[in-house]
Parts: sequence; structure tokens; C-alpha cells
Amino acid sequence: MNVLIVGSGGREHALAWKLSQSPSLEALHAAPGNPGIAGLGECHPVRAEDGEGLLSLCRELDIDLVVVGPEAPLVVGLVDTLRRAGIAVFGPTAAAARIEGSKSFAKEVLETAGVPTAARLSIARPPCVVKADGLAAGKGVFVCLSQDELDSGLRGAAALGGDVMVEELLEGEEVSLFAVTDGSTAVALAPAQDFKRVGEQDTGPNTGGMGSYSPVPALGEPEVEELLEIVHRPVLAELARRGSPFSGLLYAGLMLTEEGPRVLEFNCRFGDPETQSILPRVEGDVLGALWGAATGELRSPLGVGEGAAVTIVLASGDYPERSDSGTPIEGVEEAEGTGALVFHAGTAKQGGRLVTNGGRILDVTAAAEDLVAARTAAYEAVGRITFAGMRFRRDIALAAAEGHVRS
Repeated sequence: MNVLIVGSGGREHALAWKLSQSPSLEALHAAPGNPGIAGLGECHPVRAEDGEGLLSLCRELDIDLVVVGPEAPLVVGLVDTLRRAGIAVFGPTAAAARIEGSKSFAKEVLETAGVPTAARLSIARPPCVVKADGLAAGKGVFVCLSQDELDSGLRGAAALGGDVMVEELLEGEEVSLFAVTDGSTAVALAPAQDFKRVGEQDTGPNTGGMGSYSPVPALGEPEVEELLEIVHRPVLAELARRGSPFSGLLYAGLMLTEEGPRVLEFNCRFGDPETQSILPRVEGDVLGALWGAATGELRSPLGVGEGAAVTIVLASGDYPERSDSGTPIEGVEEAEGTGALVFHAGTAKQGGRLVTNGGRILDVTAAAEDLVAARTAAYEAVGRITFAGMRFRRDIALAAAEGHVRS
């Protein structure tokens, strides 16, 4: 099978790494890809939002399956463009991708389907959560505990354009649960937890994610199946009822409150950086499962291995306010020499040298028998990598490894 991965970040590198292990893979391609993916397949200089360019590339390379990583091309209809040309795509149509593209649409679907979610507030007063309605690269959510934070959050959300939504602030354990689906059947992957704030102890502004870990304590197979039944399957049924069946990866961001699970948001693609912690734990043919979802026949079983994985994001010094480019990166091979995986998130090659090219630069993932060992191994590998201004959180998975609950 000839596969094209669309995207250029750490999530896409992790997908390339996992798909390259499939016995049914003939050739792996990426557009535009990154220097890490280039070690696994061939990268092509076509932007993820260039539907016609990607269609031409698929025809040129005789692509059997396209796997779309980022949300933006999904929301603008890349899947529709490719499927009209008879190309199998793992990802939802533009109509189904509205579940991420519009938070107000997602809320309407949840309420109609009877799925528990955070209540909408008609009056903005702290404590609350302010959300920009459209896509914001993970930076459109503002947790407001004071009036000053609320004023700032309303300004920040409004600056992103579009409508603004205000919700109740929920308390509990936050969890990401992915389900691979062909529109009717849904298969859960291992749950994960990510760290959205830039600073230790969940301080500072929201980012695209500063790290993740899997498994999540107290979420075993029975609990995951219950969440699928409460959350994912009713949403899939409601989208199908509306004439917009969802196939691809349905990602629920959940808060496990004392009153039960509540949906915070839905995403229409693999999460980043959760994917980097989840895929090392998946057993089975992931490529076969993605093909089954894309063609309406999801039958390939996927299991969850024992052990744990922890991912640390290495970001530029001014992230999330600004990205960085052209700064030399050292120590990636040394980090990989410890046994860790190093996924490229925002890198480039200049004169044969690896340099920064983004806000989140690298994702360092380690798998081990438990969270304590995985966390230790991940930070040991992080210690081998350097670039000017490099920043990372030092408390990723700390509370879970110590047996505490992060709220």
C-alpha cells in the first residue's frame, strides 16, 4: 500500500513511525513532511491546505491511502476533494469536521445527542471558560478565575475572530480519548493526558501541548468502553442522522468530574502531543485499521500493550507568543541512543544541519514498564538535546507517576 501522510509536525512523524512498521506498507510519502519523516519515507513540498496540489501528488505517486494529520485541511474540505477523485482518505469530510471547526456546532450536537458536557453560560462571570468558536491551534481556550483573567480572555478570544462562547468551569481529571471509526464502528485507543499550559503546575497561557502520558490511572478497558458508549457513539449516531457521517479519528477531550464525565471539546484528528504517547503502546496493524476506517470496513483489531509512555515537548524560548527558526539543534542522535523516540515537530535542514523551525520543536517520547520509568527515561533523553532558548516543562506526568491526581 502506498501511503501519503499530510502534515509536518510531531504527530505526523509519530504516525509515519508507526505506519512504517506495517507489513502492508509499500511506500511512505509525506507532504510537506519534516526532517524526521524524511528518514522514514519521501517528503514532497506540497502544503497541507493545497487540495489540488495534493490531488496531483496522489495521482503522480499512485497513492492508495491518505492520512490527514492537521485539523485545518480537514475543516476546509481536503477529504472531500480527494474522495471525489476516488482516493481513500483517513479523516472526516468538511461537514463532519465541523465538530472541531465550530465549538458552537459541537455543543449543539452534544446537546441533541444527550452527551454530558459543560453548560453554556449566558453571562460571563468568573470562574468560567472562554472559547473562540473556530480553530485556534490549541490556543483559543481561556480559563478565567478572576475578573482580570476574564477581561483578558474575552479580548484574546475576540482577537482570534469569529464568535465567542462562555462555559462553566469544570473541576476534575482531564483526559483525551481517541476513537478510530468508520462512521458506525468505533475502536478506542489508549487514553492519554496532555499538558496544555506552558509553565509548571499548569501556569501560563495555553499552548498546543507541552507533553503527554499514557495510560491514565483508573481508566482501564471497562471504563474506556463505558466512555465510548456515553460519548463517542451517540455523537457518531447524531452526525450520521444529520447526513454528515464521521469517519477518521474522533477525539474527545473529557473532564472526569465527581458527577461523571463531561465533554470539554471534540477534535476531528489525532491529538498532538497525545499521539506521540499513545502510538508506542498500540499493538496490531495501525495501517490496516486506518484503511478499514477510510473504506467503511473497520475490522482490524488494535490492542493496548502493557507499560507506559511519556512525551516531553521541547519548545522555543518565546513559545507560544513567537516561534523560532534557524537555531542549530544538537544531541538528537544522542537522545535516540538512550532508547527514546525523538519526533520532529518544528525542524528544518539548513546546509545539512538540523535547525529550529517553529514553536514546538521536538517531542521526546520514552516507553517503559510504568510511568515512573518512562518519565525518568524521557527526561534523561531530553538532557542530551540542546538549542538556544530551549524550554520544556519538568513536571510532565509527575503527579500521575507519584500516584496523585492532577486537577
